[in-house]
Amino acid sequence: MTPFLHSQIYRPLATLIIIIDLASQNKYHQDTLSWIINFPLAAPAANSRGYGASWRIHMNQRPDTIVLPWLNIFFISALTCLTVLLIYPFTAKGEAISPNQADSLRKPERFQVLAFNDLGMHCYDRDFSVFSLLPPFNVIHAQVLRKGRNPRLLSDNRVELFYSAVEDVGGSINSTSVAKSNFWDHSFDLFGITLAEDQGILGAMMPGLDNTLQPLDEFNPDFRWFTAAGIPITAIDDSGLNNEYPMMRITAKNKLSGETLAETDIVLPVSAEMNCSECHADGGIAADDQAALRNGVAEWSDQSNFEIQYRENILILHDARHSTALMATTPVLCAACHYSPALDLGGTGPQGDQIGHSLLSFAIHGRHGRTIDNTSPDNDTPAIIPEDSTTSCYQCHPGSNTKCLRGAMANAGLSCQDCHGGLMAVAGAYADRMPWLDEPKCQSCHTGDAVNNHDGSIRRTVAYEVDDLSATPIIAANKRFAEQDDTLYRNSLGHGGLACSSCHGSTHAIWPSLEPNDNVAAEQIQGHAGTIIECVACHGRQLGLTTKGPHGMHNVNDPRWNANHEEFYERNPQSCQACHGINLEGTVLSRTAAQRRLKTKENGRIFVPQGTMVSCNMCHKMPD
Repeated sequence: MTPFLHSQIYRPLATLIIIIDLASQNKYHQDTLSWIINFPLAAPAANSRGYGASWRIHMNQRPDTIVLPWLNIFFISALTCLTVLLIYPFTAKGEAISPNQADSLRKPERFQVLAFNDLGMHCYDRDFSVFSLLPPFNVIHAQVLRKGRNPRLLSDNRVELFYSAVEDVGGSINSTSVAKSNFWDHSFDLFGITLAEDQGILGAMMPGLDNTLQPLDEFNPDFRWFTAAGIPITAIDDSGLNNEYPMMRITAKNKLSGETLAETDIVLPVSAEMNCSECHADGGIAADDQAALRNGVAEWSDQSNFEIQYRENILILHDARHSTALMATTPVLCAACHYSPALDLGGTGPQGDQIGHSLLSFAIHGRHGRTIDNTSPDNDTPAIIPEDSTTSCYQCHPGSNTKCLRGAMANAGLSCQDCHGGLMAVAGAYADRMPWLDEPKCQSCHTGDAVNNHDGSIRRTVAYEVDDLSATPIIAANKRFAEQDDTLYRNSLGHGGLACSSCHGSTHAIWPSLEPNDNVAAEQIQGHAGTIIECVACHGRQLGLTTKGPHGMHNVNDPRWNANHEEFYERNPQSCQACHGINLEGTVLSRTAAQRRLKTKENGRIFVPQGTMVSCNMCHKMPD
């Protein structure tokens, strides 16, 4: 008998019958009901002889002179019903299901969906009638694993994945982009393609107001992940309110039966908050009388629409400075002349008009990192956008409202420059740098452990040497926390073939995040925010004691480890010192990710608050 039927159907009904029988004070009935209630516990023995044999053994114990009054009929009928439930379980709709199907009722506990957005933030233009930097374009990657002692990542031979809109805790839902952007009015002029409403430039669709499941129709066998690329989501929800962190539900289904195996809710971060208007709207420092005189501009935009006005002023300024005629050919795709890897979906490199022009990132960062007169900034003559921590980046990137940098790095007080360097470093002014590809590395700050690290710091707060203007990322010798060689974090795989982002979250939104919606996936997977650290999330309760977890971790939140870890220390002390410190008094690597209650031999039960650096002497004496 399955545990589900035993706990949910059989035992309660049998208990109800014995309560009725107690009133009868009938010794035989009580014996009968004792057999009924205890039968599931003895099912293996009963199965070996057959259910009927077990019943006959019981019946042979009854007096031959028993008379069956109406109560006996009730008991026999009840027993018959319970036997039917035992052998032929039913669905909620009353349809008989097979034993295999009954087993599938527990399948959601046996599978896990790990999903994430690829960048942690996707930007798009609020208006497309004048020019475009980026279209609405979002990407989901997802992996599905079967839990167990040795979890297995599943391929598209076994499962298929879908995304659909889901409400966040505030009731916001974003299922359609219809009437939320004029992108579809200009998609042909900008990208040469005619799109249906709610369709992205690669064909991916929004779920629509009927919230139709949409497929993650691409499976990459090298990454073992499913992908939906180019989802055209905007930052406006279905109530017309701004929400830069809308949520989608990722659903894994059995490819043959269509049965839902598991689900996880993730954020599709998106923002149109690009604040060029601060300088380029009429009267701003890039669109006032002095700017007109300095650049030979006859007249700035006369548009009353603020968004269109500053965009036209940018093209007017570009035409004046570079002898172009962009205002006569709107809408303009900036990347048509200034190559951007973000829009090079075929990976072909610069083509046509892009050859001979600066890269889009260099053109923007390089110009705004210099002075108005296009000279190098100094203390007396600042850059157009002075280096002022994350505030500088939020002049153009989303933004003071969106707060793109919101993950663990933001929690630690880091700024954009601590990882990327200043505007001129990003522009490649001091060393060659390919935008979107030459990016900071995890190992540049997470340089090792307590035993072996870059410069005496387990965690640095700047990803490059402070006197390096190019902000070239440090390459650590200890690879404990490194990405795969020559691979970005967002494309790297780690423990058991899982994507790094599956366990740590998306770039710029590394768990735990300051944005509550970001944390929902981690909370669903393991019960609390933060890096996926609970072994049961993927292994269930079947994992043996080990120090071969992610980054060399041992079993987390496992009472067996608390009671039986001594031999691991005796065998290899450094494996413990790596995280708990040379003196075993704890480091940032041994902080508890959630509240813990530990049972110890010397100190009894102890409570460990979240964030505590676990040391040996919390539970017992320091080892010799």
